Amino acid sequence: MTQTPTAHTPAQGQARAQFTVPAQHPMVTVLGSGDSLLRVIEKAFPAADIHVRGNEISAVGAPAEVALIQRLFDEMMLVLRTGQPMTEDAVERSIAMLRASENGEGEGQETPAEVLTQNILSSRGRTIRPKTLNQKRYVDAIDKHTIVFGIGPAGTGKTYLAMAKAVQALQSKQVNRIILTRPAVEAGERLGFLPGTLYEKIDPYLRPLYDALHDMLDPDSIPRLMAAGTIEVAPLAYMRGRSQPLFTNVLTPDGWRPIGDLQVGDLVIGSNGEPTPVLGVYPQGERDIYRVTAQDGSWTLACGEHLWTVRTRDDKRRDKPWRVLETQEMIGNLRAAHYRRYELPMLTAPVCFPEREVPLDPYALGLLLGDGCVSGRRTPSFTTADPELISALETAVPGVSVRSRGGYDYLINRMPTPRDVEGGLLTHPLKQALRTLDLLGSKSYSKFVPDDYLYNSAEVRLAVLQGLLDTDGGPVTQKDRTCRIQFSTASILLRDDVVSLVQSLGGVAYTRRRMAEGRKPGFAKDRDVHHRRDVHIIDIRLPEGIEPFRLARKAEKYHAAGGGGRPMRFIDSIEPAGREDTVCIQVAAEDSLYVTQDYLLTHNTLNDAFIILDEAQNTSAEQMKMFLTRLGFDSKVVVTGDVTQVDLPSGTKSGLRQVQDILEGLDDVHFSRLTSHDVVRHKLVGRIVDAYEKYDSEHGTENGTHKGGRGRQSGHKGK
Repeated sequence: MTQTPTAHTPAQGQARAQFTVPAQHPMVTVLGSGDSLLRVIEKAFPAADIHVRGNEISAVGAPAEVALIQRLFDEMMLVLRTGQPMTEDAVERSIAMLRASENGEGEGQETPAEVLTQNILSSRGRTIRPKTLNQKRYVDAIDKHTIVFGIGPAGTGKTYLAMAKAVQALQSKQVNRIILTRPAVEAGERLGFLPGTLYEKIDPYLRPLYDALHDMLDPDSIPRLMAAGTIEVAPLAYMRGRSQPLFTNVLTPDGWRPIGDLQVGDLVIGSNGEPTPVLGVYPQGERDIYRVTAQDGSWTLACGEHLWTVRTRDDKRRDKPWRVLETQEMIGNLRAAHYRRYELPMLTAPVCFPEREVPLDPYALGLLLGDGCVSGRRTPSFTTADPELISALETAVPGVSVRSRGGYDYLINRMPTPRDVEGGLLTHPLKQALRTLDLLGSKSYSKFVPDDYLYNSAEVRLAVLQGLLDTDGGPVTQKDRTCRIQFSTASILLRDDVVSLVQSLGGVAYTRRRMAEGRKPGFAKDRDVHHRRDVHIIDIRLPEGIEPFRLARKAEKYHAAGGGGRPMRFIDSIEPAGREDTVCIQVAAEDSLYVTQDYLLTHNTLNDAFIILDEAQNTSAEQMKMFLTRLGFDSKVVVTGDVTQVDLPSGTKSGLRQVQDILEGLDDVHFSRLTSHDVVRHKLVGRIVDAYEKYDSEHGTENGTHKGGRGRQSGHKGK
């Protein structure tokens, strides 16, 4: 480096450029301490003469080189004006970017200043930003695409920049949680052989992720965020299992099916009551299972990592969105003072089952199940004090007339027709329909709703329920409270069917039993009538817009009391239920919810999350597919890895290598490929990477071993 006060004149064929450093910027910020930055520039442009005089810098040399030097100092000043210092590494990278741009390499028009001044995150006085052009394009791709693969050698900032973007997304409330995961290949996916607790076993392998978090967040806040489930750090083997036992029922358009029987393409029912296809089925092996019970008595089984959409009273009051928590996160935290903490979502519309033909009007069926006598030996009869129901029954069942026997008792007689003779016997149309439904001869304690009505259209199901409630049900009013609906029956089967009808329409039903023993007898025809059977009482709440009654007097009382209010479900208990073989499914519904046992809504994909899969070269093809298909809505996935550092067993293909052939060019999926020029660790790391690539190229090897093998022959280790 030469500093001289004399003028420097370019020779023939050379160019000269002069740059004046503004007075507000000390020369040391441009030249570096001890002229360290100027020495980097002189080394990069050995054929040019660079001179400094006061606050002026001049360069003489080949026109192209001088032009690059001029651009370099312009870019440096743009960076310095932002208050960010220039370093030797930053100058070297700026020169590399300018040369690449001059040679027409790469895409886009990013300048060194644009790269070096793009701030991602600031924490405790430290700013995280890309340092190379490829890193900037990688960061930009994360903003623009849902799934981004960062592929490149060690030291290129793949994981660190992805984590900075994840923390940025969390702090700006673009996502509700961060999930960081790695395939634990070094532990052979057999962490049980390592000493200590689960967290002690996984902690050393996941330490790099923890360290990056500590760089970006207040260390004191990290345990709190992890305890709340806002940040989850786990090996891929533990992160994947949002599952239910194989025998757990899931609702389909044809009724209930065990989740273990479902296949990709099958239809299940979503939260809007509509069918939604199954996108993925992933066996999870044997896992610890918990029984999750709501306060209305509904329950289902799920593993500890299974996901639930819930909200608290504070969430509702502050108009916050529903949150997603794991089963295990809620254990021991189900109560807040005197109330239940976690509310579960309800169906937003009645379940849409395909319409089926039925032999008897559904409202008439409900009336008969409530107050009808359908003995096979006698003429069907009906008991009521409401003439309105007699008219409805005659209208709904063609070919019958309802005749009073005195008081509230009525016979349902067949209306004779000239040609209605079968085998010499007259056919009663109501008996014929009841026989078809297997209800003829049923008693009050054995009545039930046939499946053709339980899994029919919403109109059919509601009509059956209205018939039941117009007879054996009614509104129950209380001062200053909304009206609830009550139904009673001696039949356990009918009790369960009424609960199913209510739940399928988006309502809730609470059941209790009134014992026959010890009850005060009734009084009829001047004598006591003792109770012979227990009675099952159901308290019902239906959503707004679902009319529970057709009978005018009951409907008027119901609406005069303000209707039924809003049906709600809260988690009441979560208890261990042993170990079972499990499976998880992914559905196409926008909110990822599906209907499981007792019409509970649950899901197992990852919504509103920023998910990072690190060291992805050590995933198998099956693991990579499983991971990518767990993507939920409003989520972002970044997959990082180095395909030259695969540590899988011999014969196992890297999922990261295979996925490039499968997803390259797919819309909203981007592959960012970083090179040794993007290494931001010690300069020697980049040179080592280049040396290995050169060796493999010359010797036909891969990562130092012959392609197709991993150097792990049994009984032999290289020394």
